[in-house]
Amino acid sequence: MAEQHTAVVAVLGAPNAGKSTLVNTLVGAKVAAVTQKVQTTRALVRGIAMRDQTQLILIDTPGVFAPKRRLDRAMVAAAWSALEGADAVLHVVDAPAHASEKRTGADARSVEDSATIARKLKDNEIASILVLNKVDAVSRPALLALTTKLVEEGLYTDVFMVSAKNNDGVEDIARVLTERAPEGPWLFSEDQTMDAPARVLAAEITREKAMLRLHDEIPYDLMVETETWEEKKDGSARIEQTIYVAREGQRKIAIGQGGSTIKIIGEQARKEMETAFDRRIHLFLHVKLRENWSEERALYHRLGLDYEA
Repeated sequence: MAEQHTAVVAVLGAPNAGKSTLVNTLVGAKVAAVTQKVQTTRALVRGIAMRDQTQLILIDTPGVFAPKRRLDRAMVAAAWSALEGADAVLHVVDAPAHASEKRTGADARSVEDSATIARKLKDNEIASILVLNKVDAVSRPALLALTTKLVEEGLYTDVFMVSAKNNDGVEDIARVLTERAPEGPWLFSEDQTMDAPARVLAAEITREKAMLRLHDEIPYDLMVETETWEEKKDGSARIEQTIYVAREGQRKIAIGQGGSTIKIIGEQARKEMETAFDRRIHLFLHVKLRENWSEERALYHRLGLDYEA
């Protein structure tokens, strides 16, 4: 029997650099929520990618940024905690943001946050693999100049230029991680793609669809909990979930005129759940007001975040 190898890989980066997309592509399945909004990932999501006799455990972390709220601080602390015990670190960088000559808003913040990550990794003498993402949107001369600049500033063992969304160059990363994975038994079964329970994944799917639909009106102030999961005799599952918002006005927006918005969110979430769980899903969504949900200690425990961070 061939020797088993296992590597724990921490995936760091500024918000919206494409970490979750990269993890999903490496795993070959949806394990992390993906939206165009920053701060989509709130806790540590572990995706499990198999390459022959090697198991790559990919820790998708919340984006590293300048925290302002308790939840922000906990998310950033969780991202850095992923380095503990990691066999490899991927620093994912938004290439178009860095290559832009006139950086404003999100691009400027992304560059600043990415520089903070590189500086902290270097100060702590933590070597990492630089992953320039979304390179299909950058000219080659600009990309080469950017690569030279970043390599001079960081402590990188390798550089990869990829488009995680298009699966371009991603397998090269998997190959290097596999070659360097230490010998050791797999930590998960061969057919497992993530280590979160199904009800947690179901909640993340609904939260992603809600954020995509409501990103202008409700940027971050919502959370989703799977309240019940009932197995039916025909093999299907009946799931009840609650979307919590922080203000009454947001509750009305989330429901929509005559329930139109929540219906669309539910339909999109149900379809993705049926693909993810390979079974028929009966999904029932409710929207409730919970003004201070981001300050509740129990929430942090469920997300695996440090309330005191």
